[in-house]
Amino acid sequence: MKAAIRANLVQGVNLTPQLLQSIRLLQLNSLQLEQELRQTLERNPLLEQEEPGDDAKASGDADSATLEAAAWDELPEPSFLSGGGIAGGDGDDATLRIAGQASSDPRVRLLEQLALQWNQRDLEMAAWWLDHCDDRGYLEHSVAELLALGAQAFPQWVDDLEVVRQRLLHGDCPGVAAVDAGECLRAQLALHTDCGLRTLAMRILGEQLPLLAAHDDAALAAALDEDIEHVRAAVALILTLRAHPIEILPEPDTAVVPDVVAWHAGGAWRVALNQRTAPRVRIAAHCERALAGNAGSHGGNASSHAVLRGLLDEARWLVRGLAMRNDTLLRTAQVLIERQRAFLDRGEEAIVPLTLNEVAEAIGMHESTVSRIVNGKYIQTPRGTFELKRLFAVRLEGAEVAGSAVRAMVKRLIESEPAAAPLADDVIAGLLARQGVRVARRTVAKYRDQLSIGPARARQRLPGRAMAG
Repeated sequence: MKAAIRANLVQGVNLTPQLLQSIRLLQLNSLQLEQELRQTLERNPLLEQEEPGDDAKASGDADSATLEAAAWDELPEPSFLSGGGIAGGDGDDATLRIAGQASSDPRVRLLEQLALQWNQRDLEMAAWWLDHCDDRGYLEHSVAELLALGAQAFPQWVDDLEVVRQRLLHGDCPGVAAVDAGECLRAQLALHTDCGLRTLAMRILGEQLPLLAAHDDAALAAALDEDIEHVRAAVALILTLRAHPIEILPEPDTAVVPDVVAWHAGGAWRVALNQRTAPRVRIAAHCERALAGNAGSHGGNASSHAVLRGLLDEARWLVRGLAMRNDTLLRTAQVLIERQRAFLDRGEEAIVPLTLNEVAEAIGMHESTVSRIVNGKYIQTPRGTFELKRLFAVRLEGAEVAGSAVRAMVKRLIESEPAAAPLADDVIAGLLARQGVRVARRTVAKYRDQLSIGPARARQRLPGRAMAG
């Protein structure tokens, strides 16, 4: 065997301590950042909190931050939030080792859990399926449409796409990636141990969903040729299941402090960081001067001088990273508000499709940076306080409008319908088409289900009932 020397050129990202700290600061929400700074101020005597009004040094830090932003823009993006596959193949993404709080998105947490058990290929396809689920875990389009789309994203694995969806559907979060409520409930029922009741409940969900929605146990028993008590027991079992694959529960005891504030003044929308959640720190000037004056001293004080020098470097990295975080957050919020002015002026129906990539291009950064900076951050507007992520919207397939805007239109049409003559799904689709929004009847039904609104016949039976929205 002949020995040979071969040179390989490999492109990678060198995660320096400064870069790791900058990324970590970028991901922190307001409460985490406040705690982080408090602990750092107690540990590092060279740092002090900056008083309001002293903006000169902070401005210089922000300018330097802009020049260094490209350092983290080269990092691989989080696949789920960016809408693509997991980058890097089998390589180790060093950013995954960065400590940080768990995501507030249950779909992201599910991916993190699956990463411990699934191989890289299946994990990429799982991320793709979850990308095409709404906030409650249902698929946003039919399986046939998504499989056709998936064939373009994974041409070499197209035969395994549905297999991965079934694994998600019957996995650790049963019902996720379901087409509708029936498939979601059947996936949960499959895990139940009472085979007798489970079989009858499966029949009800598969054959008599309208009678189940009408709460007509007698009609169910007659249609299934079963004893009414047995039917009631099966219905009771169904009612113990989750109505949606992912339940989004309110947190009434948690006060939300906005990171960004937006308001309308002088005919334009303006954006500013909430100073309460954007504290500033600086290096104590006398300490820095003292260290600079003793730079040439050696001997017995050498070890203590080295410790202080390390603290000074740590302080400089923190000040710089904090300025980078605040600058990136403000610029991202400015683009979001600029692109979604119509939503702020007129409401949910006016929200336009907007992706991470579009915002990233506008601020000259990578999608991964935008993903990190919007995660867990809130904005206060005249329309309420909500997560920055709400200002992103997925384009409805084959249309120029956002899916969330169409859902709001469906809600408005149903709320304004005559009580004695509720609108059927195909009628609503026709009314939307007159407004230039062409959607299929099944799309209307999907959005109606997401709004927890029953079909036309159910609304006609209870004309005075307030519908959940």
